[in-house]
Amino acid sequence: MKKITFDTRNCSVSQALNVIGEWWTLLIILEAFFGTRRFSDFERHLGISKNVLTDRLQKLVAQGILARVPDPGGKRHIYKLSDKGRELFPVIATLMQWGDNWIMGKGNAPVRLLDKKTGEPIARVTVQSRQGHDLMPRDILMEAGEGHLPEFRERFGVRPGKSR
Repeated sequence: MKKITFDTRNCSVSQALNVIGEWWTLLIILEAFFGTRRFSDFERHLGISKNVLTDRLQKLVAQGILARVPDPGGKRHIYKLSDKGRELFPVIATLMQWGDNWIMGKGNAPVRLLDKKTGEPIARVTVQSRQGHDLMPRDILMEAGEGHLPEFRERFGVRPGKSR
């Protein structure tokens, strides 16, 4: 089956999916958050084939999500999340919380995310206003952004008083 790409779509979600949308890729990123660093550990923890793992790790390094650095204790390399990779933590946490709630069911979370200082479960990841109020899709206004194409301007418009 031929992989579909969204290279020509002017959409941040589409472009992000080009980078992290393959399910093995997200699982590798999850493992990196769990502290996995070595190729053999990714392979063992995920049950992933060497060729697929090699391909995904190379892509994550090329995209700057993981850094491949010399292993201080050996002749091989290890993989570490970069700043760009660490910024995916809310995405991973949100997917975990959604899966715990809607797929695994209440009380069946395979992994719990706890605040290291308090030992308490972390709060649900939400979209919030700048004042800290939780927002739902009905509370959001969408407008064409700085990098919009004409069809986005027609679709989402521009707020009064703004010029583009």
